[in-house]
Amino acid sequence: MAISNALLLLAQAAVYFIVMMSLLRARQVIGIGVFMCALGVMHFLETYLASVFYIELPFGIVSPGSTVLFSGKLLMILLLYIREDALIVRQPIYGLLIGNFLIVALVMILRNHDTISVTDGRNPDFAFIDEMGLLMVWGTILLFVDAIAIIVLYERIGNWVGRHLGLRFLICGAAVLTFDQAGFFLALHYVSGAPWHVFVGGWAAKMVATLVYTALFILYLKYFDNESSWLTNRSFKDVFQVLTYRERYHKLLEASIRDHLTGTLHRSQYDQNAPKILAKNLQENRPLSLLVIDIDHFKQVNDRHGHQAGDEILKMVARLLADNLRSDDHLYRVDGEEFVLLCEKLSVEGATSMAERLRKAIERFSKIYLPEKVTVSIGLASAPQDGETMEALFRQADLRLYEAKKQGRNRVFSPVTVD
Repeated sequence: MAISNALLLLAQAAVYFIVMMSLLRARQVIGIGVFMCALGVMHFLETYLASVFYIELPFGIVSPGSTVLFSGKLLMILLLYIREDALIVRQPIYGLLIGNFLIVALVMILRNHDTISVTDGRNPDFAFIDEMGLLMVWGTILLFVDAIAIIVLYERIGNWVGRHLGLRFLICGAAVLTFDQAGFFLALHYVSGAPWHVFVGGWAAKMVATLVYTALFILYLKYFDNESSWLTNRSFKDVFQVLTYRERYHKLLEASIRDHLTGTLHRSQYDQNAPKILAKNLQENRPLSLLVIDIDHFKQVNDRHGHQAGDEILKMVARLLADNLRSDDHLYRVDGEEFVLLCEKLSVEGATSMAERLRKAIERFSKIYLPEKVTVSIGLASAPQDGETMEALFRQADLRLYEAKKQGRNRVFSPVTVD
């Protein structure tokens, strides 16, 4: 009996692998959604079999739901990632998480119905439903953790295992399925009182399943695909960021602090951070310079060429300013056509030289690429000479900007100029 059960499990694993790999291979023709639906539709069956359906093998008692279906699903998620990328694979990971929680939530509502018997002896078993619900919640959480862990581990060991794709697949599957077996058995033991030898048998079966799926994968690569096309070289840190949607969080955070048109920091960031930057430099006895940069005759440019042309000029000026920044510089758009550049560790002489370089770069670029010449006027102040608060520095730089415009525009006015 044990031998026949083992052969049947091998047949199940082979059928599962062949069908799922066929769908993965044909994804460009039939769409990736077919593969994802097939991947997710069996989760209830996996949980049901793992809770009540057990068979005897030569090395112990196991459940086909846990051994064949769950192990296969997790390894298929890894293969989907290898063949596509983290952006694609996170869709079924989160879809399974949300979908299974939705099932549990709906069942919790359904169990409150007053039911009637239509067929004699056929009544809903709410005790079993409750038991299944708990196992599905725990199994879903484990699957979510497993799916992210197996992908990150796959990339992490890439530097050690190198081009041995089958070995990477085997190590990742064995490690994560060991963790999963321990986690799921604890819940199963709590819910149904499963004995500890079930854990040992289940773990052994999952290790064998990993070997079988790895062997099938290697055979697939040998006869149906090119192994080199499956090799990846992605940063495991970047992969983790994508899988956990942290890259979306960082993008949203970045968008919230930057001007949507020019990409420079918002005025709110200037108000919030500039005083802290100044205080830090004063405390460390380091110079700090502030440049107020204003586009000359910007309203006339808008009137002659339209606001779209004006927007292009703003973006061009912002890009040229940003391209010439040091690591200790902070660029803000504080008004329509006015920018503030805060330069840490830069003396008034160095800041004046930088301002002249920026002014000339903008003028030179506009002559070549814009319908008419665009120039900027720049007022400069430096701490601690011109003040030890942002209000004092900005006021002094703004006065010098006014002086630069008064003297004909397209010029820098700074303490060095005054002297």
